[in-house]
Amino acid sequence: QVQLVESGGGLVQAGGSLRLSCAASGRTFSSYALGWFRQAPGKEREFVGTINWSGDNTYYADSVKGRFTISRDNAKNTVYLQMNSLKAEDTAVYYCAAASWPKILPSGRDEYDYWGQGTQVTVSS
Repeated sequence: QVQLVESGGGLVQAGGSLRLSCAASGRTFSSYALGWFRQAPGKEREFVGTINWSGDNTYYADSVKGRFTISRDNAKNTVYLQMNSLKAEDTAVYYCAAASWPKILPSGRDEYDYWGQGTQVTVSS
C-alpha cells in the first residue's frame, strides 16, 4: 500500500514557475514508477509525465515537454514536478500517482495503482 500527498500548488502568473512535491509512504517506494496527471474543469484527467523507479528515465506529454521536469528522491520518498514557463492552459488540479513494478514509464491512467488527492495550480494570464 502506498499513500501519496501532493503539495506546492498555488497561484502563479503566466511565465512563472512552480514546483510540486508528492510525498509517499511505504517501504517499497523505490520500486514504483511515478507519474503526474492533471485535470482541468470539465476535462478528463490527462497524463503529464512519468519517471521510472531509479529516476534515470522520464517521459512527458507533448504539451509540457521542455517546460516541465520530473525528478525523484528515493531516500526522501518524494517525487517532484518542476513547472517552468507556465501558461494559462496549465491551470488544473495536479495529481501524482504510483504504478507498481514492472511498469517502467506508464502513461495511461489505468496503469497506476495509487493516487494522491491532488493540488490546485492556477496560472493567471
